[in-house]
Amino acid sequence: MYIENKQLKYYISFWLATMFCMISIMIIVGGLTRLTDSGLSITEWQLFSGFLPPINETQWIKYFDLYKKIPEFQLQNYSMTLQEFKIIFWWEWMHRFLGRLIGISFLIPLIYFSFRIGFKNLRNLYFIFILICFQGFIGWYMVSSGLVDRIDVSHFRLSIHLLIAFLIISLIFWNYLELKNLNFSKNGLNKLIPVIFLLFIFSQISIGAFVSGMDAGKIYNSWPLMGTSYFPDDSKFIDLFSVSSFSNPSLVQFMHRNLAYFILGFYLFILMQVYKNRITSYFFIIKIIGFLLLVQIILGILTLLFGAQIFLSSMHQISSIFLVSSSVFFLYLNTNSS
Repeated sequence: MYIENKQLKYYISFWLATMFCMISIMIIVGGLTRLTDSGLSITEWQLFSGFLPPINETQWIKYFDLYKKIPEFQLQNYSMTLQEFKIIFWWEWMHRFLGRLIGISFLIPLIYFSFRIGFKNLRNLYFIFILICFQGFIGWYMVSSGLVDRIDVSHFRLSIHLLIAFLIISLIFWNYLELKNLNFSKNGLNKLIPVIFLLFIFSQISIGAFVSGMDAGKIYNSWPLMGTSYFPDDSKFIDLFSVSSFSNPSLVQFMHRNLAYFILGFYLFILMQVYKNRITSYFFIIKIIGFLLLVQIILGILTLLFGAQIFLSSMHQISSIFLVSSSVFFLYLNTNSS
């Protein structure tokens, strides 16, 4: 994305940075919505009418009566009062409100900038907007999975929803970087290395969504062993090679733990390559990635030890935003090295 007008370039950069922050907040609120079991509190998809929350007791009772019809209330929260319902409702409403706000905040400036510099120069950003719209559809697709025959949403759909969110902020950050005058290294690593590293990070996020979706962080709350052994004693090793393993909470937690170790090992390999080849322009970012990776692992361990307590679980997710962003920055630098 090449823009000659420096002032316009600044405005677009500021807009993209703002969108990055808004979507990051959206990811955090989405995580808290899941952690507080609030995601099924609004049982209808109201694209426009849902913009405003209930404003009187009659409307509150209407939403609560709709909630009473789904399995989560009937099988799990049957003793919930209206006041307790309001708490989970506000989390889900805020999540949806932010989604609508993000869509509007992206579309209106996009149209304005298109008139200023042309559609062709902003095709990448239109693709991001399509992803944002698609994310809204996936969000409802996820919620709908928990309205019939089960008390929670599909962890597979939850994983897709989270991955798309991280893909969106990654693409926004990439386009933001393209507007900056960065100095690139004359030598770099093999082009595939940062790509593979980022793919492992995204895979770990996906498995992490499985852990969250099945409450797998509330079992085997010990480290480094899972109970009294390295491998969960309620499963067989051969089960890991079955598709059904992704629906087994014990095995999913095992995957999440061990993929973290693998990513750490791969990072150490990258670190050695950077210092071995004396790529000095990578020293800072590779240290940042290492620090964030260490923080992420420590938070993951603490989250397990304390039984997926909300604050630690949320911090674990927040740190993943920084880790993905720094990994995208590393990929960008290496992609543009000569």
